[in-house]
Amino acid sequence: MDELLHSIVAGNLKSGSKLPSENELSEQYQVPRMTVRNALIKLEERGYIFSKQGKGRYIKQKSIPIQLHLTGKISFTDKMKQLGYNLTTHNIYCEKIGYDEKIYRALAAGQDDAVYQISRMRYINEEPIAIHNSFINESNFPMIKGDGPKIKSMFAYYRKLGYREFSSGKTLLSITFPTIREQQLLSCKSMVPLIVVESECIDSQSEKILEYTKILYRSDKFKYDITMD
Repeated sequence: MDELLHSIVAGNLKSGSKLPSENELSEQYQVPRMTVRNALIKLEERGYIFSKQGKGRYIKQKSIPIQLHLTGKISFTDKMKQLGYNLTTHNIYCEKIGYDEKIYRALAAGQDDAVYQISRMRYINEEPIAIHNSFINESNFPMIKGDGPKIKSMFAYYRKLGYREFSSGKTLLSITFPTIREQQLLSCKSMVPLIVVESECIDSQSEKILEYTKILYRSDKFKYDITMD
């Protein structure tokens, strides 16, 4: 598996090319066919190859890394437009959540407050790359229940309400693996790591916390520029 992975990463095995059969690889590496099959399964789970039924396995097309600044001063939509990417966004979820101490504390919300989760899918060139989850305190935005299902850009929504400049609170970065639902949404296998970015969006003028954000990025679609402005 390591040798095949090195050949893929080094470009010795070209995107779209067909891999040798399990029998051919078994002979090449002098290992049992089951060892070869297990290696190929792992490479497929990690997103390096894909199968065509009855035809064999192929090297996945390489994705162009997307530069992303992990700051909250401008929206994801604006960042992608500035970089010239063909971004589309679909609103997939808007519901009131149950009490979650971490989220409620981040929003300075009381236990009796209603907090809504608004989730959007991000696509570049029609390929899913991220799930953006925004958590909003209804006491700050009384119309969020009705407005939420139509929102594609939270920053655009805030601007309509008179907010102009934004900043981030504490930003946390971690790694996780996708749930079955996230695998379906992001078109990825279970072993493709997701990069999780959690932060608070703050109105720069009033220092009011507008939302708590949790974003799940496919790790194989980005390179990360975390330089602070």
